[in-house]
Amino acid sequence: MKHIVKILCILVAVAAFWIGLLQSAVVPRSQALLLPVYLIITLGCYGLLMVGIGLMRFPTCPQEAVLLQQDIIEAKDFLKQKGVDIGSD
Repeated sequence: MKHIVKILCILVAVAAFWIGLLQSAVVPRSQALLLPVYLIITLGCYGLLMVGIGLMRFPTCPQEAVLLQQDIIEAKDFLKQKGVDIGSD
């Protein structure tokens, strides 16, 4: 619940800032109307950047790899006992 309130507070603050820019003459109105579009594009670029960084820094887990190989061997043995041809040995 706290996370939702935090997000709503940020949205209200951004909306108030945007409305303030629209009402004042600091930024031309045509540019101020496009600010939400710029914000969405910026957030999309940030999201893509975070995904890219996460993929570049993808951690290797040697312990999990060993456990996965053991699970695969167990599954192959189980399927062989049931008479299922798995096609590779």
